[in-house]
Amino acid sequence: MTKDNLLTPILVFAIFLTLFCGCMLGSTPMGVDRIIGGLTGNGSIGDQIVIWQIRLPRTLCAVLVGMALGASGAALQGLLRNPLAEPGVLGVTTCSSLAATFSIYYGMTAISPIALPIFSIVGALIATSILAFTAIRTQSVVTLILVGVGISSLSAAFMSLLMNMAPNPFALSDMINWMLGSVANRSMDDVLLSAPFMLLGFAILFLTRHGLSALTLGEEAASGLGLNLARQRLFVVVGAGLATGASVSIAGAIGFVGIVAPHLVRPFVQYDPARSILPSALLAGVFLAVADILIRIAPTQNELKLGVVAALIGAPAFIWIAIHRGRTND
Repeated sequence: MTKDNLLTPILVFAIFLTLFCGCMLGSTPMGVDRIIGGLTGNGSIGDQIVIWQIRLPRTLCAVLVGMALGASGAALQGLLRNPLAEPGVLGVTTCSSLAATFSIYYGMTAISPIALPIFSIVGALIATSILAFTAIRTQSVVTLILVGVGISSLSAAFMSLLMNMAPNPFALSDMINWMLGSVANRSMDDVLLSAPFMLLGFAILFLTRHGLSALTLGEEAASGLGLNLARQRLFVVVGAGLATGASVSIAGAIGFVGIVAPHLVRPFVQYDPARSILPSALLAGVFLAVADILIRIAPTQNELKLGVVAALIGAPAFIWIAIHRGRTND
């Protein structure tokens, strides 16, 4: 088997191994027998509660968020033919975070626990709708990027305004914590609420992946091969928007995962963006889940935020990739 054929099965195995380790590791490690008993319902009530209500939902959320960001990053890099592209570049992440911050500011999260994820998804859909309209009306990728940058800048400005006008320190603390990103205290209800949007977005990206391969030849050549450029941009933007918005609804703003994972995968798939979507999603899911496990077992007084750890790991990795890529091109 080639490296390409081996990569996906290896990453799928890594996903299941990571989920098992996520159930095992925490402030108090659990043995394999206790994990199996808790998962099958044959263990103690305490073990079942810890696994099904705390550790498994948290690890599953980290995996799903990573997969959504990895797939979106790979698709956007292929669409824009820009190695720096990721979900945040089109403003979907920031707009979704703004909507979440809005719900915190007005105390809606105290009224209903599902208010925050609902607002996050609505915010992502608003940004996605603007981008989809732009993708249909324009033939320029640059225009699409500029609109995304505008959405991101405007959303960031409104978030700063909300934090500046926070009614009390507790609301400000909640908004800042959300901006830092975390999957702590997540439940299966959060997974069930956001997973359909993630799966729909991922399905759109996967079904339209072959158009990304044609775009590697350039827009004129791809159009000559029969690719509908406007429709391809529309589907990629909508798919990435749905997946990213759902990920923000669970974990808040998390960066660098959508950039780094596709870069690591690309050499194994002959630099074909169509073939990189699934492996990028799987690798990003493993990366984010492992980062969350490290947070749980780290001997710190206050638990670190997932977005912070992801950036601390992802940023140096991205710098190394950029330097290595520059030397290769030279």
